[in-house]
Amino acid sequence: MFLSMEKLSQIGNIPVDFQTLVSFLKPYRSPKDKAGKMVQSGQLFRLKKGLYVLSPEISNTQISRELIANHLYGPSCISLETALSFYGMIPERVMITQSVTPKRKKVFETSLGCFAFTSVPEHYFPIGIKQIISEDGFAFQIASPEKALCDLIMTKAGIRFQSMKSIREFLLEDLRLELSVLENVEISIIRQCIAHGYKKTELDFLCKFLENEYAD
Repeated sequence: MFLSMEKLSQIGNIPVDFQTLVSFLKPYRSPKDKAGKMVQSGQLFRLKKGLYVLSPEISNTQISRELIANHLYGPSCISLETALSFYGMIPERVMITQSVTPKRKKVFETSLGCFAFTSVPEHYFPIGIKQIISEDGFAFQIASPEKALCDLIMTKAGIRFQSMKSIREFLLEDLRLELSVLENVEISIIRQCIAHGYKKTELDFLCKFLENEYAD
């Protein structure tokens, strides 16, 4: 019995649970066996128990690691170096897809790469989250540039600032940050992070540095 790939492609690149997948595999005597064969053939990727995403060959859309991360473990949003790289703020390509979550930290190793989730305070988490609509019309959640910087400073061990010079060195030398991307920085987001997060001294230095950098 043949399953129309056109029908299956309606799923697109959105990760789906097994029950949703089964609804498309009903023509087969054993939808579970068919799903297993599709995984083996590379037509379907298993992200974790009960969660799958179609290959581009079937979905006719590119796989979005950002969208996968949102579905793998939630609530969560893309952040840290992954978000900074997405915005073109740092030159390095980030191999691990990084997110923050108010839940406990988690790492998923999949055939599509590593997805890491870093824990942040529950009341702090929603600050500065944006929704991006990709070219193919699918949406994912990502931290704003300011929030991604705050997340990085807050969650990475050993990041401490004692002066304006130290924050400048961290941004320009350690991160090799492209500051022009922050021309329209929303200081209010950083102030919210200071109010609800930790490492308040470091975040305050970030706030003052950006205020001075883009002062009229």
